[in-house]
Amino acid sequence: MDDQANSDGIGFGVDIGGSGIKGARADLVAGDLASERHKILTPQPATPDAVVAVITEIVSTAGWTQPFGCTFPGIVRHGVLHSAANLDPAWIGVNLEQLASEATGVPVAALNDADAAGLAEARFGAAKGRDGVVIIVTLGTGIGTAVLVDGHLLPNSELGHLLMHGRSAEKYAAASVRQRKNLSWEQWGGRLQEYFSHLEFLFSPDVFIIGGGVSRKSEKFLPYIDVEAEIIPAELQNQAGIVGAAVVAAERFGATPPVG
Repeated sequence: MDDQANSDGIGFGVDIGGSGIKGARADLVAGDLASERHKILTPQPATPDAVVAVITEIVSTAGWTQPFGCTFPGIVRHGVLHSAANLDPAWIGVNLEQLASEATGVPVAALNDADAAGLAEARFGAAKGRDGVVIIVTLGTGIGTAVLVDGHLLPNSELGHLLMHGRSAEKYAAASVRQRKNLSWEQWGGRLQEYFSHLEFLFSPDVFIIGGGVSRKSEKFLPYIDVEAEIIPAELQNQAGIVGAAVVAAERFGATPPVG
């Protein structure tokens, strides 16, 4: 039985990534995890049925029986997927909210993974109280982005897919590229410099916030990025997606005031 629900300030979020799917209870007041994360490697191929089976296992293992939030690394509009760059193309056109709800038996709120991280940073972290244009960039298997203007979200920005050197920027500068090509931090920092200079030219943000697991090592690569905007690491790091998803679900299904 689930002994913690939205009404007690606790929610649940599932964060789908290209390499792993993780979920946990989230403290909707403090903006932190309220339980240990349960992580399962993303199935290969990452088809809808295979991924939803993992989501169901994570929720079931946690004993969660309330509505929950779920992120996805792609464009999410009204619960329906319109891109799936790092998962399976079979996702395109699928209603993730409906599929996950049918599998788990509870309502589900789905949103872009970087948007979830951005909302979490706006509510609890490095973007809290910041006016102007804030761009959160999550560096992982791909590159996710969230754009906030005076705290309000522009959803599904997907700026990791801007073209660089004739290909998607995330194929050139994601954290996974550094690992795969065995780039030094300085070499990777040079690629990030190109990417962030391009973003700055297009959007003139007041601040960049760097998220994803690699943000814990920001001192190793941020010195190689020189832009006019302030550039700082995220505060919630790689738990931001879980927290943001839990907050959005709580808002939609009734528990907390809106974000963004």
